[in-house]
Amino acid sequence: MNELTRRHFLQTTLGMFAAMGTATASRSYRPKPLLAFSTLGCPKWSLETSLDAAAKNGYDGIEIRGVAGVLDLTKSPAFDSAEHIASSRRLAADKGVKIINLGASTQLHHADAATRQRHLDEAKRFITLADQLACPYVRVFPNDIPKNEERRPTIDRITQGLTELADYAKGSQVSILLETHGDGVQPNELVGMMQAVKSPKVGLIWDVFNMWSVTKEPPAQAYATLKPYIRHVHIKDAKLVNGAYHYVPLGQGESPIFDAITALADGGYKGYYSLEWEKMWHPDLEEPEVVFPQYPKIFNQFYASGNKPGQSK
Repeated sequence: MNELTRRHFLQTTLGMFAAMGTATASRSYRPKPLLAFSTLGCPKWSLETSLDAAAKNGYDGIEIRGVAGVLDLTKSPAFDSAEHIASSRRLAADKGVKIINLGASTQLHHADAATRQRHLDEAKRFITLADQLACPYVRVFPNDIPKNEERRPTIDRITQGLTELADYAKGSQVSILLETHGDGVQPNELVGMMQAVKSPKVGLIWDVFNMWSVTKEPPAQAYATLKPYIRHVHIKDAKLVNGAYHYVPLGQGESPIFDAITALADGGYKGYYSLEWEKMWHPDLEEPEVVFPQYPKIFNQFYASGNKPGQSK
């Protein structure tokens, strides 16, 4: 081996080990991931069954999107009175599981005054309930932004709705999170809404797949745009079958979900990575008894090693 070849070999080898060391160091300094699941994935379960499953399978929290088929949580037997609210709060504490988000059905795009007020009133009921449960977040939707006409009026209504809800939440421990959902998935528009509201009481839920399936923007690029406003993350995977996406357990799909997890972790994200298994809307999906135990194992393995399922280094 001549001197030039030897020098090139050493430089290449040292560079490779330096890169490996940097990647390992980056993973070692990441915050411990907080894992949750949405009750969207277990629509028939009681609150106690959901909390039991979370505790048993190593989850840190749950977000509640219905209990035993009841979507309006203020009407659920688990939360329909001060006594039941206090009992449910104690139950979660006893299980060591945090209730981190209440998923309202509120849509902020509506122009009709009566419909709009009905949606805002629902969100306010959820904010009151969340405060009673010591739950930090209530989720709302953007939701239908016209594609073939002026978008500005709808975006302004969404912004005004967020401002009204933020004012309502003043004095509480609750923040309102707008989910990247429906037609509200364009990063620059979402940032514009956040900047217009200018309230620490308002942030985003980044549903990675919802956004990527529409925009096809690389997750690292989307994260760089949305980072200041992301408080919570929805995790799901899917694969294309006959021209349509079908949800599959984490690691079995074709979405760039692991790229998003990497961007979040390397960016210092400290919130929850919440599995949103949409069994309520897609009853043919696998049962929660199968999927919920898998998620923490697959997620933590990737988070620690950087290896996707089926991949080794």
